Amino acid sequence: MTVIEVKKTQESLQDRLAQVVDLLQRQRIVEDLAHRQEGQHQGRVENLVHRQHLVELQRKLDDLHSADVAYILEALPVEDRLTVWQLVKVERDGDILLEVSDSVRETLIADMDDHELLAAAKEMDADELADLAPELPRDVVHELMEALDSQQRERVRSALSYSEDQVGALMDFEMVTIREDVSLEVVLRYLRRLKELPGHTDKLFVVDNDGVLKGVLPIKRLLVNDPEKQVSEVMASDTVSFHPDSDAYEAAQAFERYDLISSPVVDKNGKLIGRLTIDEMVDLIREESETEVLNMAGLREEEDIFASVWRSLRNRWSWLAVNLITAFIASRVIGLFEGSIEKLVALAALMPIVAGIGGNSGNQTITMIVRAMALDQVSTGNTSRLMRKELGVALVNGVVWGGVIGIVAYLLYHSWSLGVVMTAAMTLNLLLAAFMGVLIPMTLVRLGRDPAMGASVMITAMTDSGGFFIFLGLATVFLL
Repeated sequence: MTVIEVKKTQESLQDRLAQVVDLLQRQRIVEDLAHRQEGQHQGRVENLVHRQHLVELQRKLDDLHSADVAYILEALPVEDRLTVWQLVKVERDGDILLEVSDSVRETLIADMDDHELLAAAKEMDADELADLAPELPRDVVHELMEALDSQQRERVRSALSYSEDQVGALMDFEMVTIREDVSLEVVLRYLRRLKELPGHTDKLFVVDNDGVLKGVLPIKRLLVNDPEKQVSEVMASDTVSFHPDSDAYEAAQAFERYDLISSPVVDKNGKLIGRLTIDEMVDLIREESETEVLNMAGLREEEDIFASVWRSLRNRWSWLAVNLITAFIASRVIGLFEGSIEKLVALAALMPIVAGIGGNSGNQTITMIVRAMALDQVSTGNTSRLMRKELGVALVNGVVWGGVIGIVAYLLYHSWSLGVVMTAAMTLNLLLAAFMGVLIPMTLVRLGRDPAMGASVMITAMTDSGGFFIFLGLATVFLL
């Protein structure tokens, strides 16, 4: 798909969302008018009016892909979201539940009764059921497991036995296996009998009689080679495979590094038990990226943009409380130098510059370090070298930009000593920002925490308090 086609698709989706919102608004207006009507036929009028726009809305939803319906649901306030959700066909419920964000999925599941949840879940594959099961009521999960055949039940239990950050929780059980001692012509006939291949099938998995993985047969090799050749002659035996207890994010990095579309998952004995596909890896990378952004802002979890006030407060209060404490500390630092500020008012105007530039520099350092940690580029062997590099960058930036603001301070207040203090304070605060920008995520990792968790809040607190103390302290010593 070209960039232009992608843009057109996005514009079309935005248009559909606007149409849905317009229909919902018109529906509310007409219903309100119908309620005001009096007479013996009021109930019939209200029923006809109620159907008027909802039929058109349902028709629009039926034309949309499940992922697009999920996008629309996420973009609607809760009341409108539930109205639209009731119009979705039952057979599509499962696909849409898997597409929406966790926070929105919770509101949709809460609006469904047990019968609806069971009907939606029965349309899912084992790996999809494992994704959804933790969010379903326990009695629904029990009834659903009882309704599955033994193979599906075992697959769901297998997927549920792994944590969400392990390969086993993401693997797909739908795959095509073949033997190495058959010809390509036999394989082609076998595929034609299947009529449909599992999604993202770019290779077939070659196994022996015990199910042990021997290699893979890429579809392109199957199509371009002589049909009389044996599978063993054209298959690839050096395939990239994963174990179910491997780290899922490392697997995602391998997919990006080796341009994989699918890859086998094997147990400790080499037996094929599932596969990973590119769609799961893309979803994982997107979720990790979103989580990292939320963590750096001090948000504990993904938040429904239309969540209740109380729920949003619960998600945001903790780091705001931390931020309040650090802001109070910064204010007390300023309070220590009230006398200096009274004698030289220019200090009050210049000190936010030192703190602000330091905070920005610290956030740049933390972003680089957290990214390097996510890519496994930081180890104990290169930590000191990384620290020296960041301190070097901070020193150069401090001298250059501190010199610039020092000249500006001289021109504004006609004091060369104030300019020198400004340059020194800027340099020292940038060095502090670089040091803490490396130290904070490293410390969080040692404590077993996400290196991005609240890092932005903490670095800002350090550079604010440190910047005020350095600048006002230098000014007190050398200017007053």
